[in-house]
Amino acid sequence: MSQAAYQINGQTVGSADFYAVACDPGRSVAVEACAGAGKTWMLVARIVRALLDGTPAQNVLAITFTKKAAGEMRGRLQRELRECETLPDAGLLARLTAWGFSAEQAAARLAGLRELHARVNAQGRMVQVRTFHSWFAALLRSAPLAVLQELNLPLSYELLEDDARATSLVWPRLYRALAGAPVERQDFFDSVAEHGRHQTLKSLENALSKRVEFAMADAAGVVDASVMSFDQLWPELAHVNRPEDALLGEAARQRWLAWARVLGGESLKSPQAAAQAVVDAFELPDEPGHMAHRLAVLRKAFFVASEDRLSRNLAKYEAAQAAEVELQRLCGASHQHQAKLHHQRLTRLTRMLLRVYADLKRERAWVDMNDLEGAAQRLLGDAELSGWMQQRMDARVSQLLINEFQDTNPLQWQALYGWLSAYSGAGPGVAPSVFLVGDPKQSIYRFRRAEPQVFKAAQAFVVQGLGGALLSCDHTRRCSPAVVQTLNVVMQRAVAW
Repeated sequence: MSQAAYQINGQTVGSADFYAVACDPGRSVAVEACAGAGKTWMLVARIVRALLDGTPAQNVLAITFTKKAAGEMRGRLQRELRECETLPDAGLLARLTAWGFSAEQAAARLAGLRELHARVNAQGRMVQVRTFHSWFAALLRSAPLAVLQELNLPLSYELLEDDARATSLVWPRLYRALAGAPVERQDFFDSVAEHGRHQTLKSLENALSKRVEFAMADAAGVVDASVMSFDQLWPELAHVNRPEDALLGEAARQRWLAWARVLGGESLKSPQAAAQAVVDAFELPDEPGHMAHRLAVLRKAFFVASEDRLSRNLAKYEAAQAAEVELQRLCGASHQHQAKLHHQRLTRLTRMLLRVYADLKRERAWVDMNDLEGAAQRLLGDAELSGWMQQRMDARVSQLLINEFQDTNPLQWQALYGWLSAYSGAGPGVAPSVFLVGDPKQSIYRFRRAEPQVFKAAQAFVVQGLGGALLSCDHTRRCSPAVVQTLNVVMQRAVAW
């Protein structure tokens, strides 16, 4: 990197202009910055500036993803405030300037910054530095009884930070439930027969890990409609219960036997073999129960083993080409039909699994992280409830800051969006000032359902919904330009060698 690159809304700017916007607590911004760019430094600077402007400490909410990171953030904020008590004037002025103040503004705030630590301590309330789940847990503790009942959550509970303890107990309960449920039991046997026990259980494990998303999609009717039926894709087959049943009847028999007669009259073995296979297929009883086998015989005779297309030895014959058109339609529809059946089986099994899992948690008075996220979405997504919750918590969040935003999962963002979207277009001074910072390239929590694409959705909302700015920085403070240049030379020589 020969020159640090700073951008605001896609326009290149100098570092001073960049940090003046990034650290301004009066502006909502989404910052995409590389490793070592000073993401946490910017976050702490915004907090100190907000406190300096008179924002009550308890109205500042900073969120990160682990207890360790939250502790480190609290420590950095406290060190910053303590240092500002004892720094000489020149040091304080340099710090204020680095945070985006002009020289005149910095001079005017010098005394206030030196006294800020004592003033914040005298208030007796601290900045809220939390993990997502600790904040969600606080929301849940203040939730109305009716909401807890609606969400099927106990009044008194044990929080499961790791749900392995619960999931290890759910499978024997599922098997017991299947024993008394003939439809779901047959679904399980059919899935095992078709895909194997391992794959069936793996699919259910995946569904359990995405249980909140599944429940939301199911309630919205998305799950049942997510795999189309074959007659939606092939309307000409709407008159049959299964695609292969289109091979029933005299019309189908005569059509295929006519192709067979033409192919059987050829001199080569391949078309003759295909013709004989057609004859054999239509010697099967003309009954629905035999049509899947009839389709399988025809497919094997005409198509490449692993693909729905004519084998090379038949490709030049017009009769085979005509048969290919019908076979491709029937095979495609059959694949779709099997996919739909499998989807329906797993949907019913997943619904049962989630009921069993919910019963287990209710019996043990357990609440897991997914419950917290689902409850937060319910509490923050309702405008009336959100306002009531803020009053109960005795804090109106006027500054919201989220570090390492690339590790936010869709449900966490949906909970935040449900709350913040109520302020969309409200203008400055009404909506909380929002600071999101992260680097999609550094996402490390995929196993917790983190999705870097959420960052893009949040960036768009900050700009379009809150009238904020989109910032990006590829400057790192970890290595000087000289170190980077030296490393580049070494690597170039190594490649050439």
